[in-house]
Amino acid sequence: MNARVNGIAVNFEVRGHGRPVLFIHGFPLSHQLWTPMADRLSDVCKLIMPDLRGLGRSEATESASMALYADDLNALLDDVGVTEPVTVVGLSMGGYVAFEFFRRHKQRVRAIVLADTRCQADPPEIIEVRAKTAAQVLDKGSRVVADVMINLLFAPDTPETLRAEWHGIMAGSSPIGVAAALGAMAARVDSTDTLPAIDVPTLVIVGENDGITPPRDAQFMHAAIPHAQLEVIPDVGHMTPVEDPQRFADALRAFLGTLTD
Repeated sequence: MNARVNGIAVNFEVRGHGRPVLFIHGFPLSHQLWTPMADRLSDVCKLIMPDLRGLGRSEATESASMALYADDLNALLDDVGVTEPVTVVGLSMGGYVAFEFFRRHKQRVRAIVLADTRCQADPPEIIEVRAKTAAQVLDKGSRVVADVMINLLFAPDTPETLRAEWHGIMAGSSPIGVAAALGAMAARVDSTDTLPAIDVPTLVIVGENDGITPPRDAQFMHAAIPHAQLEVIPDVGHMTPVEDPQRFADALRAFLGTLTD
């Protein structure tokens, strides 16, 4: 499905019935990140799975920000008629967006799930790398990012068929959207001070072998967020919902089951 929000076409999918859960994918991915485990949860929640601006099949713009992504999602919830607070699930860059969504649209947040992400802003050397990579992507295409990231996203023993599938998805992303997302990540604010202010139920999930946002990042957030829960999924890397969709779904189902009115 497509919705017109904030002047752009946003592609999204809705599955299931029940309490609404907003799923925010990472960089440079798409809502397909969630499809392996979507059917495992469709009996307990309404899954709202958009492609962020410029990624997947959503329309690209030359610039983006965490605030703009968050406002797009807020407008999308209005478009699909969701009025009650949602559980926000964000993986990697989706976690950065989740922090911003909490700050800007707190009244819409019922609970938060932070998957394979971190709260810290980029240090100067990473900001410089992101700028150089964005220029390369605009010049040579999104394969530049796909070639680098494919060996970082997954645990070492991940099947080649799964790696090839996601390499294709990343390489097929809009260069304009990928470059804009790199700029958005480089410019994002540090969310460390937000952690103790998170006053909704929170689950932190991380893959045991995540090499991009390792378990120590998850443990730091877990310790700083009041009453947060921590789930470490064994034998997987950064792409937990794809590498082990059953365990990811089980963890999320159990967490959703703890939420009360």
